[in-house]
Amino acid sequence: MTLAEDRTAESGPEIGRARRRKEDRHLVTGRTTWTDNLVLPGMLHLAMLRSPMAHARITSIDTSEAKSRPGVVAVFTGRDFAETQGNLPCAWPVTPDMVNPGAPSLAVDQVNHVGEAVAVVVARTKAEAQDALEAIDVDYDPLPAVLDMEAALAEGAPLVHPNTESNRSYTWVFEAGAAGTGEPIEPALEQAEVTVKRRFIQQRLIPAFMEPRSVVVQPVGEGVHITSATQIPHILRTMVGLTLGIPEHAVRVTAPDVGGGFGGKIPVTPEEIITTLVARKLGKPCKFTESRSESLMTAHHGRDQIQDITITAKRDGTVTGLDVHLFADMGAYLRLVGPGVPILGAFMFNSIYKVPAYRFTCEGVFTTKTPTDAYRGAGRPEATFAIERIMDELAVELGMDPMELRRKNWIKHEEFPFTTVCGLTYDSGNYEAATDKALELIGWDELRREQAERRERKDPVQLGLGISTFTEMCGLAPSRVLGSLSYGAGGWEHASVRMLATGKVEVVTGASAHGQGHETAFSQIVADRLGVPFEDVVIIHGDTQSSPRGLDTYGSRSLAVGGTAIVKAADKVIEKARPIAAHLLEADADDLEFDAGKFSVKGAPGSAVTIQEIAFAVFMAHNLPDGVEPNLDSEATFDPTNFSFPHGTHLCAVEIDTETGRTKLRKYVCVDDIGNPVNPLIIEGQVHGGLAQGIAQALFEEAVFDDAGNLTTGTFVDYTLPSAADLPSFVTDRTVTASTDNPLGVKGVGEAGTIASTPAVVNAVVDALRAFGVNDIRMPATPERVWRAIHGASTEDRAAQGTNAYGGSRTFSSDGRGE
Repeated sequence: MTLAEDRTAESGPEIGRARRRKEDRHLVTGRTTWTDNLVLPGMLHLAMLRSPMAHARITSIDTSEAKSRPGVVAVFTGRDFAETQGNLPCAWPVTPDMVNPGAPSLAVDQVNHVGEAVAVVVARTKAEAQDALEAIDVDYDPLPAVLDMEAALAEGAPLVHPNTESNRSYTWVFEAGAAGTGEPIEPALEQAEVTVKRRFIQQRLIPAFMEPRSVVVQPVGEGVHITSATQIPHILRTMVGLTLGIPEHAVRVTAPDVGGGFGGKIPVTPEEIITTLVARKLGKPCKFTESRSESLMTAHHGRDQIQDITITAKRDGTVTGLDVHLFADMGAYLRLVGPGVPILGAFMFNSIYKVPAYRFTCEGVFTTKTPTDAYRGAGRPEATFAIERIMDELAVELGMDPMELRRKNWIKHEEFPFTTVCGLTYDSGNYEAATDKALELIGWDELRREQAERRERKDPVQLGLGISTFTEMCGLAPSRVLGSLSYGAGGWEHASVRMLATGKVEVVTGASAHGQGHETAFSQIVADRLGVPFEDVVIIHGDTQSSPRGLDTYGSRSLAVGGTAIVKAADKVIEKARPIAAHLLEADADDLEFDAGKFSVKGAPGSAVTIQEIAFAVFMAHNLPDGVEPNLDSEATFDPTNFSFPHGTHLCAVEIDTETGRTKLRKYVCVDDIGNPVNPLIIEGQVHGGLAQGIAQALFEEAVFDDAGNLTTGTFVDYTLPSAADLPSFVTDRTVTASTDNPLGVKGVGEAGTIASTPAVVNAVVDALRAFGVNDIRMPATPERVWRAIHGASTEDRAAQGTNAYGGSRTFSSDGRGE
């Protein structure tokens, strides 16, 4: 069903209706509560002095002049908190011997990336705090910058951290032998009829959320009330307690309106810890809000991998093996889940394909760059890019159509549930249906004919077509699986449903929204489950005082995990109401049926009572069965038994001006299968936003450092984000194969667009340039890189390759030179 069709439904079930988001009214009318809007009596303001050097020892810090500046209350350095600040938490020790050198919030003896905080000024106004920073005098003893991952691992390389023996944090290996036999993978690789090897670069990206990070900390007795622009209020509460030794019950965390996150607001940040330390030290409420340049420079970055991929196959196209080796840049420190991000991808490199033999090796590396952590998709976009790019390269080697190669190797719809080479069980899917619909929507055959015609006439504007057929693991659960991977938390989610006397419903969820539409989607679920009006449901979230249990929002888990917890709590409400309804109707409870918000006697529909009427009867408690407490409120905790696995087919057509290198997106079609849709309008928003970010990686975005370790893309002048003018009108559609692992049948959609779109676009760009002897372009495929790739290919290369749409053997590096 398309969005236009969805919108015509004005009655009937709530689930499946394209309702406008109820949470948007206060956002678009200026009634928001961002953290930076918060003003408390006597509140002080913080400003951070940040290192201008990527790697240096701190020999001295003189704060005397800064302390005398107008409005300044105090100035602190790392020495002042050396005994109390602890280290920022890393919750994912991926191997028993993983090296974690520690990560102070405020540097004490050494700085390890540009932008690391070395001092904090506390003043009565933000401007006064900022002005006093220039009066702090810091002496640095420079150390060599460590920027290249492979060079960082070489013998004799300068160490990022003096308390380590090398710059390697960990090596994580996963191997599944041929056809699950347990035999070594080497024979499958060495005896292959066809072998294709490629190196792909996942450039470093910046989450670039709309609202910069902000935190307000108010001392309360022995504890604190932290208001933060965070994705993880519950986890932050626990981690602050553990890091600073504050009893957990004395820590309250509130995440008010949060202006986007994309994973960028998952870690416990240095600024949250510093602000808490200062507030407790001074006994005053304190606020810190970063500038945009601080956000781009010091908030964690994403991706940054070197991917060495080997795929083997028979000459008929049957894939026989896959060998993946990654170098993953951790940056200067290990953040909350940073080491585990590439490990999540380990289970997705095989994607939708029946790969019989597989090996994955990841080396986590320290450099003197901004730390990395989760960014929308977290490991799965990287994996999808690699497998979809290498499948195209294998098709070239075999002389096969790239779509036919995929069809030959993917899991057929009748083979579900299917256990992959990685041990995951995909519960449902239909890759054929999604692909057939996508091919029809884009007009694939017509575009191929046009491409051939353009090549024949040597048109200066060449057409390229790209494919991405993908799946992803969503939900970040179950807890036992996460435990087996040494993840430092569970995968459950909690919810409670409260029936008020007037029949209104309060739903408390541990999922914490930052733009996803939770309040609308969850209200639709509860309205259907309890049979109450959509408008009568209120969603409460984002405050550990009102919502004390939860594991927050990331990894496309809110609906599949958090939504299921809500369903289970609502079902308990119904069961608690059943004996009361039977009493009021003078019937046996077993003779009642519940539908559309009413209990009725089977065979006598005229004898009925609504759940809202029961709620008032419970409030009055004048006429309840003996032994039944006057309370319908219920809660539930849901820990899934499996991940959820949305999938889809994304197709992209690009036009490349060979004289300028400019790439234009001519058409983009995606057909996603996310299980049962709850709100098609929210789905469209999530897909569109995800596509924009994935396309941005392919064509626009890259965090670049110079040889000294300075971020040279530290403003939106230099770090290029696409605007609406840079993107086409997307054609989106859906197929539906319901998940069998949760009662809603949902799978997740928050990251699908980002995961699938990047390889679709790059495959299209490379496809357009095959005739020029080009078989890869490093992302982002800027006009300069494309032009250099075209004009770097020699006449001999072109003559050898001809105009075959699937020919080509030349790889181009970041500056376009052939490798």
